[in-house]
Amino acid sequence: MTRTVTAGLDGSPESRAAVEWAAREAALRDLPLKILHVREPETGADADERAAAEAWARTVRDSAEGLRLRHPGIEVVTDQVTGEPARALAEAADGSELLALGSRGLGRFGGFLIGSAGLSVIAHTMRPVVLVRAGEQAADEHRPDPSGVPSAATPFLPVVLGLDIDDPEGPGRPLLEFAFDAAARRGAAVRVVHAWTPPPYAAYGIPAEPPVVPSYGRRASALLTKVLRPWRQKYPDVEVSEASRAGNAAPVLVETAREASLVVVGRRVRTSPFGIHIGHVTHAVLHHVGAPVAVVAHA
Repeated sequence: MTRTVTAGLDGSPESRAAVEWAAREAALRDLPLKILHVREPETGADADERAAAEAWARTVRDSAEGLRLRHPGIEVVTDQVTGEPARALAEAADGSELLALGSRGLGRFGGFLIGSAGLSVIAHTMRPVVLVRAGEQAADEHRPDPSGVPSAATPFLPVVLGLDIDDPEGPGRPLLEFAFDAAARRGAAVRVVHAWTPPPYAAYGIPAEPPVVPSYGRRASALLTKVLRPWRQKYPDVEVSEASRAGNAAPVLVETAREASLVVVGRRVRTSPFGIHIGHVTHAVLHHVGAPVAVVAHA
């Protein structure tokens, strides 16, 4: 079955920005775009429920017609389901190449970034989920033109990838694959960021051999180069820059992502059924980065 790029639509500015982003992504991937609206079950009269369903059907159809006019090269399909939003969106993601969501909640939910529906979707699907903020424009993902004016006709800004090479289970192949593939489709560079922590005694000024702390940095840089070598070979046309820096990973990545067309972070799959596990670095990026953020699950 052909996969789609799926976008959740609830009529909010955030979800409309996500749908527009998803349309551009569908064009890059040469895939159909599915616009999905999730309705929570109504407790009112049947007539009221039918009227609400018809109103939403019109909203979704109007959105699809506008997208077909603005993006004539892509196939646009629509779907409307009734159910609990987080569960329905996660199920839709599982049948998609990726799922795009607005950076605020659907319906009665609060912000995605404070434990609501979008956060639950991220934690419970194996497919990439991209969060898009309200007001996101195509030109925001590109370099300004020579006069400094925003333009969607200029080259893309880099794809920024946050990578944990210290993870004992490895940095995650799906994460690397997604970032390099996204950069190749955009004709953009990949900027890979890894943050490492100095040895504990360095923070307390305890005398140690002077070369000890610098050696951590050299070792981290060498390991990052080794991890990226096969990906440079697989994507020879993608420019790659590496940044291995001392410090907390979250602020280092947030700072690097100030100029990015897309930020890619990972979510390690956890076996515990309790809680929402996405990692503190990914959580910080979702809170503080303005560019679209792709969260990619990896085992």
